[in-house]
Amino acid sequence: MIPAKFDYVRPASVGEAVTALAEGGEDAKVIAGGQSLLPLLRLRLAYPDLLVDIGGLAELRGVTDAGDSLLIGARTTHYQVVHDPLIAAHCGLLAEAAYTVADPAVRHRGTLGGSLAHADPAGDLPAVILALDATLTAEGPSGAREIAARDFFIDYLTTSLEPGEILTSIRVPKLGADWGYRYEKFHRTAQAWAIVGVAALVRRSDGQVAEARVGLTNMGQVPIRASAVETAAAGVPASPEALRAAAAAADDGTQPPADLHGQPDYRRHLARVLTGRALEAAAGV
Repeated sequence: MIPAKFDYVRPASVGEAVTALAEGGEDAKVIAGGQSLLPLLRLRLAYPDLLVDIGGLAELRGVTDAGDSLLIGARTTHYQVVHDPLIAAHCGLLAEAAYTVADPAVRHRGTLGGSLAHADPAGDLPAVILALDATLTAEGPSGAREIAARDFFIDYLTTSLEPGEILTSIRVPKLGADWGYRYEKFHRTAQAWAIVGVAALVRRSDGQVAEARVGLTNMGQVPIRASAVETAAAGVPASPEALRAAAAAADDGTQPPADLHGQPDYRRHLARVLTGRALEAAAGV
């Protein structure tokens, strides 16, 4: 289908982009890689009056070492995330999950910031960002502000970005050598959305789980931290039996959707199984 009519601007700076977006009001949308927005435009599920194209803003692209964290520009593509040496060295979970996104063509165009701002609970990277305790920075008419990942996703396809704000960067704490990680994803085909996905991080100490973090994909209206699993896993032996027992709580407090790909009880079962696998892999057992 052909999108509805809209105006288009391509600002030369973040400041110009913020101004254009604010002047466009609620009927303005930001576009970068376009892998989420363009299908909505073509199906006429989105009707923006104005597109603000930030695809040319080099300042929003790339990965910087910020001491105890990595600062990732919102326009950094999935391909760059997969292959960046800083991410590989300090935040391998993000690279591992980004590699599962769609296909090479999409990974070369789609951006990390675009995926997060789109806030699809079936997307792979929002749950990963939650598990990593990342902080997102938004630039708006009132200046820059930081948003914790746990406060960023507020409803289906809805974030805490305010009118006129643009997501500019994501700050991810570095993981130490004692952290293991795994992203487990169940989908129908290699390029399909996750029916359920699990992002797991495990920090081991003296043969036990000192800390665990688990993010769930497509188990509710927003990406979810599996807090019951994290509590159950803390302090247990780093063994398959103990980790599978902790994973039995993976679906606690979730509201998985029902669609053509799976009913809620099926997704609950997948969440428990995949969480067990992810925890075992992250713990190296």
